[in-house]
Amino acid sequence: MKRLVLLLAAMAAMAGAAQAAPLELYGRLPSIEQAAVSPDGESVALIWTDGEQRKIAIERLSDHKVAELLGVGAAKVRYLRWAGPRHLIITVSKTASIAGVIAPRSEYFMAFDYNRDTGKLKPLLHGIENTLNIVEGHPEVRIIDGKPVIYAQGVQFVNGQGVVSVFRVSLERDLEKITESGSFSTRDWLIGEDGTAVAQTIWDEKSGRWALKVRDGQGWKTARALRSLGEHPVMVGLGRDGRSVLMEEPDDNGAEQFREVAPDGSWGEPLPIKDADAAIYDPQTHKLIGYYALVGDEGRYTFFDPKDARVWRAVENAYAGQRVRLVSWSDDRQKIVVLVDSPTEAPAYALVDLATKSANWLGQEYEKLTPADVSPVIPLTYKAKDGLELHGYLTLPHGAKPHDLPLVVFPHGGPAARDEPGFDWWAQAMADHGYAVLQVNYRGSDGYGWKFLSAGFGEWGRKMQTDLSDGVRYLAGQKIIDPKRVCIVGASYGGYAAMAGMALDPGVYRCAADVAGPTDIRRFIAWAGDQNGVAAQRYWIRFMGAENLKDASLEEISPAMHADRVQGPVLLIHGKDDTVVPLEQSRVMAEALKAAHKPVDLVVLDSTDHWLTKGETRLVMLQQVIGFLEKNNPPR
Repeated sequence: MKRLVLLLAAMAAMAGAAQAAPLELYGRLPSIEQAAVSPDGESVALIWTDGEQRKIAIERLSDHKVAELLGVGAAKVRYLRWAGPRHLIITVSKTASIAGVIAPRSEYFMAFDYNRDTGKLKPLLHGIENTLNIVEGHPEVRIIDGKPVIYAQGVQFVNGQGVVSVFRVSLERDLEKITESGSFSTRDWLIGEDGTAVAQTIWDEKSGRWALKVRDGQGWKTARALRSLGEHPVMVGLGRDGRSVLMEEPDDNGAEQFREVAPDGSWGEPLPIKDADAAIYDPQTHKLIGYYALVGDEGRYTFFDPKDARVWRAVENAYAGQRVRLVSWSDDRQKIVVLVDSPTEAPAYALVDLATKSANWLGQEYEKLTPADVSPVIPLTYKAKDGLELHGYLTLPHGAKPHDLPLVVFPHGGPAARDEPGFDWWAQAMADHGYAVLQVNYRGSDGYGWKFLSAGFGEWGRKMQTDLSDGVRYLAGQKIIDPKRVCIVGASYGGYAAMAGMALDPGVYRCAADVAGPTDIRRFIAWAGDQNGVAAQRYWIRFMGAENLKDASLEEISPAMHADRVQGPVLLIHGKDDTVVPLEQSRVMAEALKAAHKPVDLVVLDSTDHWLTKGETRLVMLQQVIGFLEKNNPPR
C-alpha cells in the first residue's frame, strides 16, 4: 500500500495533458516479432513486419546490413530455427481442414527450409510418401558428421490412419526418410544429441494407458506406466546430462513437478522448474542448463553452472532497472539476443557480444512508439472479499492525475495463465486513450503455485469473477478510479469474464467487450471434446467444477443463459478461423442478448484466428473496442 501511494503521488506531480497516439502504433503487428542468431554468430534472422505483411530479414552482424530479405506476405510465421549458418528453418501455421483425412478444422503447422546459397524456399517434408508437410512441435537441429540434419515429428499415414513418426531431413544431401515409425498411441518423441530417438511416450485416450519408453541398447524399455483418463506426464526435453529425459508430471496433490528419468528408468528428485516453456537448453548439446521463473514481479534466470550464472548477471547489469529476456544465442553462447523491456520506453531487441563486451540495438518491437506513448505500469496487491491476496497491474494514462479516472478491467485469457509486468500493446492502447487499465491475476491464474491455481477450480463466474470486481472496489476506495465509469474488456477466457461480469456480477460495469470468449459453457465443452478429444472435455469439466456435461452448474455459469440480467451495451468480436473457441459462441450470446432486448453488436472478422495473427484484423479489433469504450464510457 505504501509503495502504491508513493508511486501515485509522484505521478500526480508529473501529470500533464497528453495527446493520444494513432491506434495503428499499437494495433498493427510488432515491427519485430522474433529474432534468432545464427549458430556461428555471424548473422541474425528477424521476423520483420510493416504492420501487416511479414518479411524475414537476415542481417550481417559484422556491418549490421541486411544481407537477404525474404517476403512471406501474410503467412503466419511462428518460429525460426537455424540449421547451420546457411539454412533457416521457418515454421508457419494455417487454419485448415485436410482433404481426405478425418481430422478437425484446426491450426496446422508446416516447416520450410530456406537455403541461403540458392535463395530457394521449399517444404521440409516433401519427398516421402504417405505423409504431409505438417509437423508436430518445432523441428530439431542436430549436427551429424559436421553437417546440419533436421529431425521433425510429423504424421505418417498407415492404413488410412495417422501416426506420429520421426522424419530425418539431410539438408546438404536433399534426402528425407522416416527414422522412427510410431504406433496409433504414440504421442511424442525425444531426439538425443546424436540424432537417435532416446525416448517416446504413448497414451491411449480411451483406456487411459500411458507409458514412457526409453531406448535400451537397440530396443525400448518401459520406464514408467500408468492409467490416467485425465492429466498424465509430459515429455519436455533432454535432462542435464544429455541422456536423461526431463518429464513434467502432476504430484500427489495435482501440482506440476519436473523430474529427470535416467536411461535405466530411474526417476530423480523434483527440480525447481515451474514451467516447461521456461526450461533453458544449451544451443549446441541441447542439454538442460537452467530455467526462467517469474517470482513476484521479477523475472529470474537460474543456471546450474556458476559460470553461466555470472555471464547472465553481467547481461542484466548492462540493462539495470529493465526487464531482460533471453531470446536466442549462438552455439558458443558468446552472442546473445535479448528483449529489453524498459518501464519508460517500448521494448527493443538487442544483441550482446560477450567477446567484445559490447551491445547493439537490433530494433524496437514497436518501432514508431516514443516514450510519450508508453504509459506507466504499477504493480498492486489487494485482498479479495474472502481474504485471498491477489496481485495485478494498473496501467495509468501517461501524464494523467491518478484520481477519479475511468477504468477498464482487462482480465487475461487462459485462465491458467497470468499477466506480467511490462509492455502490453492492448493495455497501453487503452491507457493512451485516457483509461486506467486493471489486469488482475485472479485465483486460477498460473505462476503463484498449485494452491492458488486450484483455488480457481469450480469458480468460473463465481470467485474468479468477484476477484475482478473486488479490484474495482479497491481502486475506488483509493479514489484512483470513478466506480461509475468502469467497463470490462477481454479475449478468450477474458472475453468470458467480460460477459460474466455483465450477466453474473451485474452492477459493476457499464459496458463490456468480448473478443472470442466462450458464453454457453455446456455447448463449448461438448465442442472441445469433438474437436480435441475426450481428454480436453475432461479438462474443462474439471476446471469448471462440474460432474459431467449434464451438470446444472454449467448453465449457472453461462452468460448466454442469463442475458436478461445484462445492464449495459455489449460488443462481441470473433474471427471466422477461430479453432480454440468457435464463432458459434459469440453468435449464441448475440442472439440471447437480442432476445432479451439488450444492446449488442457482433463484429465477425474474416480469416482471423484466435490469436489475432493478421495485422489488419488485429487493428480492426482494437479500433472497434476503443470506439465502443469511447462511446459508452467517455474518458474525458
